[in-house]
Amino acid sequence: MASVHESLYFNPMMTNGVVHANVFGVKDWVTPYKISVLALLYEMTTSKSMALLERRRLNKLILPLQQGPDLTLEQFLKTVEECSPRTSDAVKFWLFEMADRELKDMENFFATLPNPFSDSEAYKTSVVGLFMRHMLLAYNKLSFSQVYKLHKSLQQYCHSVSPPQRELSTQPSEDMELTTNDDTSAEQMDKDELDAGPLHQSDETRGPLSQKQAEYFLTRQAYLLKNDENKAMKPAKLQDELNNILKFNPDFAEAHYLSYLNSMRVQDIYISTHSLLHYFDRLILSGGEGKSNGDEGYGRSLRYAILNLATLHCRFGHYQQADLALQEAIRIAQEANDHVCLQHCLSWLYTLEQMKGNDSVVLTEDSVKMATHFCLPYLASLGIQSLVQQGTTQGMPPSKLLDALRSTDMMHWKQSLCELIEISLAQTASIWRMYGKSTMARQQAQLLLNMNSLEPVNFGVQQNNTEAFAVALCHLAELHAEQGLYGAVSDIIKHLRQQFPPHTQHSKLWMLCDLKIQFEKAMNDGKYHLAEPHVTAISALNSTEGLYRKAQLLKALNQTSEASKILQRLQRLCEKSKNTEMVIRVMLATAELHWDSSGFATALPLLLQALALAHQHNLQSLASETVLHLSFTQLMLGIPEQALALVQDVLESILAHGALVDKGRALLLAARCQVALAATVPEDDRLTAVEMAVQMLDEAASYFSLLDCKKRLRDVYYLQARLHHTLGNTSQRNKCAMLFRHRDQELPLSGSTVVNHL
Repeated sequence: MASVHESLYFNPMMTNGVVHANVFGVKDWVTPYKISVLALLYEMTTSKSMALLERRRLNKLILPLQQGPDLTLEQFLKTVEECSPRTSDAVKFWLFEMADRELKDMENFFATLPNPFSDSEAYKTSVVGLFMRHMLLAYNKLSFSQVYKLHKSLQQYCHSVSPPQRELSTQPSEDMELTTNDDTSAEQMDKDELDAGPLHQSDETRGPLSQKQAEYFLTRQAYLLKNDENKAMKPAKLQDELNNILKFNPDFAEAHYLSYLNSMRVQDIYISTHSLLHYFDRLILSGGEGKSNGDEGYGRSLRYAILNLATLHCRFGHYQQADLALQEAIRIAQEANDHVCLQHCLSWLYTLEQMKGNDSVVLTEDSVKMATHFCLPYLASLGIQSLVQQGTTQGMPPSKLLDALRSTDMMHWKQSLCELIEISLAQTASIWRMYGKSTMARQQAQLLLNMNSLEPVNFGVQQNNTEAFAVALCHLAELHAEQGLYGAVSDIIKHLRQQFPPHTQHSKLWMLCDLKIQFEKAMNDGKYHLAEPHVTAISALNSTEGLYRKAQLLKALNQTSEASKILQRLQRLCEKSKNTEMVIRVMLATAELHWDSSGFATALPLLLQALALAHQHNLQSLASETVLHLSFTQLMLGIPEQALALVQDVLESILAHGALVDKGRALLLAARCQVALAATVPEDDRLTAVEMAVQMLDEAASYFSLLDCKKRLRDVYYLQARLHHTLGNTSQRNKCAMLFRHRDQELPLSGSTVVNHL
């Protein structure tokens, strides 16, 4: 391949297929693509009839064309045609004129180019003037054999597309005679080289890039990986391009670092480690630290190399290797008295402790204090956000946590730390949702999505592809699903799929969110055979969520013993990882199993324990759900007064912030408690109580209908038919009985028609 590139790209630093010096030692060289750019510049300079709007569009196109990688002629003409179709035709005609004629026509083209040192639009210090000057100098340095090869490659370049619709020169035989009379051995070598593969195999050039082209390519791809991974090249294609750059200049440190970032996308531990180590090796060898630093530059690269290696192991879950690398980085930073590096080490140290499941509050607090002392606002803010996250799991008062986030937000806006602003808003939305305040969570998510980012926008990047945006959109999808708005959920998931394709690093967030929504929908519909595949997919993304959904499915299928074993195992895991939310959910599911097996009285201690945990951690939504379980238990134990009092205590909160299924369950339970109490009151009061219960059941039926929850609708229609029979409403009774019969045929009861579940 080296000899092919020599013939096609005419790098003076390469002879006989061997690179004798750094390929970036040469500023630029002539290629067929750059001749196309020169033809475009010549047409723009000489054409006086070009419309002002077209000229403005082409002016904006010049810099990306000059600094970007070589394009195929088809891609180049298509890009120009979008700005000015007439100019595209003229450039195409110029190129075919040079390619289909003799060498002197190409020579005349370079001779007629506007001189940047003369009075022309291509002024000598302008971007266009410098580019034209480089091309002229590079062309004048070519030998005759290299000019001949350039002309041959230009012919190959042009003939990849159809010729222009003009009367072109008909001299193919003359061209053939010219090529057969002189240097036949060279022509045979060129033919073999050109037939070895297409000149341009991808959107990015396959040959050696000039220094500016390589820098532009690496800068663009690194920016896209950080800000909009969806617009960056696919991992395999990007790695192929990086290998091509490193083949011609293996000491290009920035290319190794981009290879490290690209490997992290696909979780390739071998290539990412290899590229990271090579980046710091090349950075030291190339003197990237600056001459003024001396030995300090070498030492600085060494300790940051070890620190980056520790972060790499943290991301892959290699905690022991990460701990060893962190200790080494701390030791070297202490010897060099580098406080900034020590702060980075300390921040990763408490992060590593969190990943291990250990208590890292003391380390985090020390990190925040020291970062504030050394005026490192970014690290200090990250530490505060980490403390807030730990505080939510430890039951700290919500007011303190939200005040801490508010104080950090003020610093973010003052320092223009837009990335931390996004993280703070997403974290606030998550906290509100965890506390059961769905309205506030929705507000924070909408605020994030409508925020104007402070980050500079380049390359057409939309600032909505970070993890914070993915988290906010997933919250909105789940909140809409809870209200039965599955059309909106579909639109949100579709947007997430487009913005975060499956190969991107944040795609697991929306995948898990989508699977959980589909599982809940299938369970509400009573289609357990559709829910089962979702359990397997959820387990692949999150083992804890997968176990919980599997237990729910087994419980619905009346496989109580298997469900009980899974719930016991899950509770041990969650207590160890301090996942309080899941612990409470497991307790509620276990209590429901007690209802079906050992009786309602045995579920009371478990429910009281769950309620205490929910109140301790300020989890209002889970506390309300636990109260509903307690109320139902007391109703089944024959204490309807206490049951109704409990329901009424949480009914307002559920109707304000709860999901539709929770609203329907609460109203259904309240109606049943009302009916149970009506048996002990006088006749007039009893009829009034029954009428109130019917109204509650009507509202509950509307909620269940939005979710298409057939099983619960059947229970509602059964109770309504009985109550209308008591009231003497024959027509309404028959209507509810008919609706019950339809649901009963879809979901046949296994036993009595008495409703014995919440």
